[in-house]
Amino acid sequence: MTNFGPLGWITDRAGYRYAPRSPATGEPWPPIPPALLALWAELIDPKTPPDACLVNLYRGPARMGLHQDRDEADFAFPVLSVSLGDTAIFRIGGLERGGPTRTVRLASGDVCVLAGEARLAFHGVDRTLAGSSTVIPGGGRINLTLRRAGPA
Repeated sequence: MTNFGPLGWITDRAGYRYAPRSPATGEPWPPIPPALLALWAELIDPKTPPDACLVNLYRGPARMGLHQDRDEADFAFPVLSVSLGDTAIFRIGGLERGGPTRTVRLASGDVCVLAGEARLAFHGVDRTLAGSSTVIPGGGRINLTLRRAGPA
């Protein structure tokens, strides 16, 4: 896990939060790549850029349990996710934990936007389909998740 942008998602003894510097290096996070900023401008908002891009690498049995993205300042801004590498079995539900869910396959190059009521939907990754792509050296899936974490 790492980040791009002015804010990065971190976890430590104090819990989960956005921070302007890497706890490993003390340095600011690298800038969000221009291609990702262009995608955000095209699909989300050309005037207000994302200020956080979480980068997760899923290998082997790695997964992400059902959760809501509720740590951002303004839920009006969608969450934009880009999948690279192995196909993910993505699960999405409603606004209540334990409600009905459905699965969607997210292949390399797929973009998923959680907006409107879906912005606060419970979602996660059940598993990845190993060997479904050759994009990532050594296999696996990279997920790039762009957000507007701070106020606009």
